Amino acid sequence: MTETLAIIPARGGSKGIPRKNIRPFAGYPLIAYSIAAGLQSELVTRVIVSTDDEEIAAIAREYGAETPFMRPAELAQDKTTDLPVFEQALTWLAENEGYRPDVVVQLRPTSPIRPRTCVDDAVRALLAHPDADCVRGVVPAGQNPHKMWRLPEGKNAPMKNLLDVPGIAEPYNAPRQILPPVYWQTGHIDAIRPAAILEKGSMTGDVIYPLVIDPRYTVDIDNLYDWAKYEWLVSSGDLDMVWPGKARRPMPERVDLLVLDFDGVLTDNRVWTDQDGREMVAASRSDSYGLNLLRAAGIGTVVISKERNPVVAARCEKMNVPYLQGIDDKAAVLQNLLAERGVDPAHAIYLGNDLNDLPCFPLVGWAVAVADALPEVTRQADFVLSKKGGHGAVRELCDLVLSNKK
Repeated sequence: MTETLAIIPARGGSKGIPRKNIRPFAGYPLIAYSIAAGLQSELVTRVIVSTDDEEIAAIAREYGAETPFMRPAELAQDKTTDLPVFEQALTWLAENEGYRPDVVVQLRPTSPIRPRTCVDDAVRALLAHPDADCVRGVVPAGQNPHKMWRLPEGKNAPMKNLLDVPGIAEPYNAPRQILPPVYWQTGHIDAIRPAAILEKGSMTGDVIYPLVIDPRYTVDIDNLYDWAKYEWLVSSGDLDMVWPGKARRPMPERVDLLVLDFDGVLTDNRVWTDQDGREMVAASRSDSYGLNLLRAAGIGTVVISKERNPVVAARCEKMNVPYLQGIDDKAAVLQNLLAERGVDPAHAIYLGNDLNDLPCFPLVGWAVAVADALPEVTRQADFVLSKKGGHGAVRELCDLVLSNKK
């Protein structure tokens, strides 16, 4: 049996995004995605996190990785490259455990969005080519270097094209379609023979084969703008990617009932209270119109709320939506409701935002969370909306359901 070791390098001193490797990303610590990629692989036999940070090590163990050693501080600096980190890990394992893997896989935490078969595809490609030192993930390049320029003498002197192409006199003036295809290396996966690291002093060796990855999965998180953009990509559920939690279900092809929480879903979860104790909430008119569209399409709606306040009744009656309020056990009420209406649970959707919504999630065919739901809720949801509660989240879901129905 081939022994394949996955190493996840995760130092504690990230400067661009402090504590980046354990910062929650779409409901899970960022590092959990890389750990899951190793653990869910059919071919990886061991998953190790190399870190200098005790908190990262503890979270890594919580998600199933090993931390048999702590990385020396001198190998966790801003300018530390991958090579000495992997040399140290392989040497420590050999000297202290007699462990020498046949293949080493690098899984960078900053590339959390991986196709499910990515790791195994890379390992199989390496093993299928005895001459290969490494298999590296690449994607089609977004910019063609044949149309790039150098300024060898500065901006006040003539430019020189970056690359020549045999047979094409002026590649920078040529149609893109006739230029050689080029690829950009990503951080998704490197499958490496240990000899390349320990004997050749290289993270790739000399012979590098490609694993061409769908560019939709191209993610490298360096700043908070990247973080927000890719968090939405993950939460949308549109990619068949490695996921640290339970498998996310697709929207049912047929939807008969949409069940909604009230506070934090139809409202923005705030309340205004006057001196006499009267309360007011903020809601979105677009939600009401979206629910009207659902009813016109023959899809039922109902609100189940824990809140005991006339504002629930007033808003629901205004929207012409049936409601049940003052409900402490939402799951029991939901089960009864489905039975009374004769609705197959597989054809029902539940939209929530808080902990008391979680028991309802497994009782329906698709569990959805608003964008500002608690992390515990987004982790359990099959889909996370891009809009916040009270700011058009319900309308967004209605539009998705109607689009799917067509």
